[in-house]
Amino acid sequence: MPGISRKTTIALAASASIALLATACTGRPDSGPSDDASKETTVTFWHAWSAPSEVKAVKDLVAGFEKAHPNIHVHVVGNMTDDKMNQALRTGGAKAPDVISSFTTNSVGKFCSSGALVDLDPFFERSGIDPRKTFPKAMNEYTRFEGNRCAVPLLGDAYGLYYNKTAFKKAGITAPPKTWSEFERDAEKLTIPQGDTYKQLGFMPNYHGWETTTEHYLGQFSPTYFDKDGKSNVAKDPAFESAFKLQKKLVDALGGYRKLETYRSGLGDEWGPKHPFHTGQVAMQLDGEWRLGMALDAKPKFDIGVAPLPVPDDQADQYGKGYITGTIAGIAATSKKQNAAWELVKYMTTNTDAVVNFSNAIHNVPSTLAALKSPKLTYDPRFKTFLEIAANPDSTTAPASVNGGVYLTTIQQFGYDYESGKATDLKAGLKKTAAQIDTDIAQAK
Repeated sequence: MPGISRKTTIALAASASIALLATACTGRPDSGPSDDASKETTVTFWHAWSAPSEVKAVKDLVAGFEKAHPNIHVHVVGNMTDDKMNQALRTGGAKAPDVISSFTTNSVGKFCSSGALVDLDPFFERSGIDPRKTFPKAMNEYTRFEGNRCAVPLLGDAYGLYYNKTAFKKAGITAPPKTWSEFERDAEKLTIPQGDTYKQLGFMPNYHGWETTTEHYLGQFSPTYFDKDGKSNVAKDPAFESAFKLQKKLVDALGGYRKLETYRSGLGDEWGPKHPFHTGQVAMQLDGEWRLGMALDAKPKFDIGVAPLPVPDDQADQYGKGYITGTIAGIAATSKKQNAAWELVKYMTTNTDAVVNFSNAIHNVPSTLAALKSPKLTYDPRFKTFLEIAANPDSTTAPASVNGGVYLTTIQQFGYDYESGKATDLKAGLKKTAAQIDTDIAQAK
């Protein structure tokens, strides 16, 4: 499942490895690539998908490209980790990829700043394609760093709220919550204590929960992670303090950190059929679009509802937004066939039918505005919620950084300390977190 590979812990670990790319050549050629894309050639494409259905979907995507461009052949190499991609991008060579596709959006800052991937803006300009009119706003943001568009979206993930309709009805709740205060009330109503534990938990708020990371929560608060000078804004933007306070309030309201962690430790894992939302042990779940298919496959004994995540009460007019991430594609700076490689990247990421067909096969969110509206999309009606979240201009993402996702790890670690009670002074903790982020970024430059 693509969502598995994009889990935050894996993404952050992968971003660290991209430090190897610091010596790569520059990403924007002075005169542009010289290869002739109209001549017979072969480009090598590395991707990370590994499940049989996903591998077949990539094969079909490439077959469509080769049919449209019979002179360009594509050598496909699947199940490639970011570590292997990074090494190949750094060293180049005849067997290195011309085009890569990574699940790790947190690596974009490293890819762009090191020059491992070429700046795609000149290619878009020559092709007459405006990325701002082609891709959703959040996806445009996570494929750029400091003016360099070294990546392009290739399907996406949108985060929303899954809820147990049967449990809602029993609790007298008639609609999913739209604001945070409604969400807190519903989570308490849906929580059924049983001795020292729970018969049913309304929501698992802890940052160690399934997809309840600090960045996914923060997406609903629309924070500004960095100021205009590139310094951490964590201690200055009130969105961060609000997000931490509201999450901690929910932790305390639902029984406290220790009780929740004890309960969580006895529940099923995130990717198996015994996921606590599937089993009804947790009534609401923050998760990505892939959860719907997994939950349905588990054949739960209740009706599943899907809605956008609630927003802070003072942002009620922005209900419908969510956190966005996804797969990225790019062209290796070491490639000698960049024009031909661009034809492949352009087809995979901007051809509406290609994007739609790939989305239908992979069950991820389409990554162009046109594909999001295509009548050729096939999906469970509930999936439409994620399409709308992806297209929503208020939806957010985590910005690229020169040291990848290290700053997100720092924020997450403070989240662990604050929710557990290890850190009690929120303002002081946020200042310390911001200082650490600034130090790490300065050292990475």
